[in-house]
Amino acid sequence: MARKNVFEVSPDVNEVEPVRVQPQLGRPLLGLERPIRPASPVGAISQSLENINSRAHRADEIEKKLAEGLVIVELDTALIDGSFVVDRLGIDSEDQSSLVDQIREHGQQVPILVRPQPDSEGRFQVAYGHRRLAAAKELGRTVRAVVRDLTDEQLVVSQGQENNSRTDLSFIERSFFGARLEDRGFSREIIMASLGVDKAALSRMIALIKRLPPELIEAIGAAPSLGRLRWAELADMLEEKGKRAKALKVVQQPDFLSQKSDDRFQAVYTELKTRNLTNPTEAKSWAPEDKTVCVVAKTRPKGVSLDITKAEARPFADWITGNLDSLYEAFRKSKQEN
Repeated sequence: MARKNVFEVSPDVNEVEPVRVQPQLGRPLLGLERPIRPASPVGAISQSLENINSRAHRADEIEKKLAEGLVIVELDTALIDGSFVVDRLGIDSEDQSSLVDQIREHGQQVPILVRPQPDSEGRFQVAYGHRRLAAAKELGRTVRAVVRDLTDEQLVVSQGQENNSRTDLSFIERSFFGARLEDRGFSREIIMASLGVDKAALSRMIALIKRLPPELIEAIGAAPSLGRLRWAELADMLEEKGKRAKALKVVQQPDFLSQKSDDRFQAVYTELKTRNLTNPTEAKSWAPEDKTVCVVAKTRPKGVSLDITKAEARPFADWITGNLDSLYEAFRKSKQEN
């Protein structure tokens, strides 16, 4: 699948051609305005003193590489923070182990995208590439990265589009990510651009998230094999009396998190479905002395149904239907009297 790349960052190091640029007399990447002085005896002494400060030294090294025209730089993983909005609901250990092995054998083929950390000079923040960053940390290597000055809006759009182009995130992860962005005040237009969905689809995604307890979503995780219909069915069951508490009790079991994410979803779903079959409804019945009619009122999560049987069922039902106005008025008067 072709990668969406709104910031024109090359997705593959093999496609990156060095662009020679003139050295910059400053450190715009890290926001350090102090100019770099030309080489001289005094300048050499100043440089030696600067090397005492490890942060300034690292900045010099990064800027040197950028001045030489390299688009991709090597960064210490200890200097990189995660995005301010997490898009993943956990990382599958087997998938991550496979990525680590791949990078160990072939190197990091695709750079990550970072921006200078707005709140901490000398640090960076990931737009996308969290798994590659984690793999580099595990291997004790530097990570190859493209550095761009990004606004918050540009970061989340880049983060979302990168994952969309890789079909990396599951339905619930994308929906949860969208809801988190809205909670942080991002406009629907920015969220739609990030997720690559239209207004109607985004509304459905966020509406579904609001029906699900966040702690339940985070406990179940990505559930990569499951789409909107299964999550919507789970949300419907959670609206039944007592089901939300039962679902949260399931995820608190000691062995729950040891299961695969899809299996965790199924464990919650099966528990709620099983209980629903054993106690489907609360029913009350009524019949006159001659037993010519029988009415059973069944209470369900979203309403009450009347089941009328026996010989007089049809005419009695017709009579009720024809007298609903007077019956409802009598009902309202009884409430006022009570």
